[in-house]
Amino acid sequence: MLLSETYRKIAIDGIWNNNIVFGQNLALCPLLAVTGTATNGLGMGIATLVVITASNGLISLTRHLIPGEIRIPIFVLLIATLVTLVDILMNAWAHELYKVLGLFIALIVTNCALLGRAEAFASKQPVKAALWDGLMMGLGFTLVLVALGGLREISSAGTLFANASLLLGESFKFLEVTVIPNYKGFLLMALPPGGFIMLAFLIVGKRLIDQKLALRKVPVALFHEATTE
Repeated sequence: MLLSETYRKIAIDGIWNNNIVFGQNLALCPLLAVTGTATNGLGMGIATLVVITASNGLISLTRHLIPGEIRIPIFVLLIATLVTLVDILMNAWAHELYKVLGLFIALIVTNCALLGRAEAFASKQPVKAALWDGLMMGLGFTLVLVALGGLREISSAGTLFANASLLLGESFKFLEVTVIPNYKGFLLMALPPGGFIMLAFLIVGKRLIDQKLALRKVPVALFHEATTE
């Protein structure tokens, strides 16, 4: 599917430039709390992606019906309703994972990123753009959760996607990999301080990539200037 320039920009912003974690520095509490493993990160990421996409769509669809004076409480009510649905569904269909993430699923309501996207984007845009923004923001957040969870899991236990079959089913058991055999483990990386440390490495890596991309654009811009003079 070919994306227009507007939708391509929304996608790039959600996944990279204005990523919930890297660009907005939001949702750090669930990020550090649940990313002990890549599977936990993926589970929380999927739950957040579903809620932010659905809430963006609902808020955009009803934006002309919601009085401006009480829009924030209504936004929170819609988000809380969707979170409750996700909580119930995860408890029913992925109960083993729910035992680990259940406490944090309810906290999606307090995720500033969801309310931020509702207020800054969904309440001012048509449904299609709002849904796309929620999907891309959720995808960008999920990628960070999985990356951080994967790095923490490898460094703390030497495994990757442990218990993925609890979330995705037995057919995805092949994802459960022992990356470092006979690894003794590094407890610090499984604890919240380990999350802070690994998140710092990810942020530094992202900024280094941004700097390299910016340097590549300079010669191209100079070339265009020289050829147009």
